[in-house]
Order: sequence, then C-alpha cells, then structure tokens
Amino acid sequence: MAQAVTSVAGSSAWFERGYVTYSNAAKREALGVRQSTLARHGAVSEATAREMASGALRRARGALGRGGIALAVTGIAGPGGGTPGKPVGTVCFAWARGRKIRSETRRYKGGRRRVREQSVAHALRGVLKWL
Repeated sequence: MAQAVTSVAGSSAWFERGYVTYSNAAKREALGVRQSTLARHGAVSEATAREMASGALRRARGALGRGGIALAVTGIAGPGGGTPGKPVGTVCFAWARGRKIRSETRRYKGGRRRVREQSVAHALRGVLKWL
C-alpha cells in the first residue's frame, strides 16, 4: 500500500507512516492487536484488521490530526497458506477515521501478484470513499 501511494510526487505532504506486520507478534507489538483476537479470529480476519487500523490511527494521531485515516490489510496472497475456511485470495480490510472503523473481507482469484494488486486497488478505493 505504502509503495503505491508514495510513488506519487508530493505524497510526503499527506502520507505519514506505514507498518508491515506479517507476524502475529508484530501485529501485537507494533499495532496493539490483542492476543485474544488473534487466538479467536486468526491473523486474517476483520477483527484483526480492525484492531490493526485502530492501533495505527492511535499511534499516528498527533501527526494525522482529527482528519487522518488509517488503513489495514491482512490476507493470504498465496501460493500457500490457505485453508478451507480462508483460502488463498482471502483479504480483510479495515479503515479507521476518528472513532469510526469500517471493515470487510474480499476473496480474490489469481496468483500472489494479482491478489496483491487487487488488494491495493480495493484498499485505496476505500480510502477515497472516506475522503
């Protein structure tokens, strides 16, 4: 996500920070995702995405001010890692602004690159809706 938005000149005027939290430990440490959420719902879940977005917003609130938006994405891009309940291509998104958080899950087809491309496009469309 960060690469997609910072490839535009002048993005430093509105892009403040990003977190890459692949592991559960990183999600807990960097964004404050609760262990109980990870245990109950898993890393790829709307509950986890919501806590990731909320945590990112809390950590950046001073720099973002009241109008800032935090985006979180967690998913399984493949080629491995899928399960029957969460197959490859399952991606959970969350957007947080102020006290409001919105989340949703999508299932994409295609290889790892295609899942990632579709995820970036959907995540950024979600940000634009809030703007």
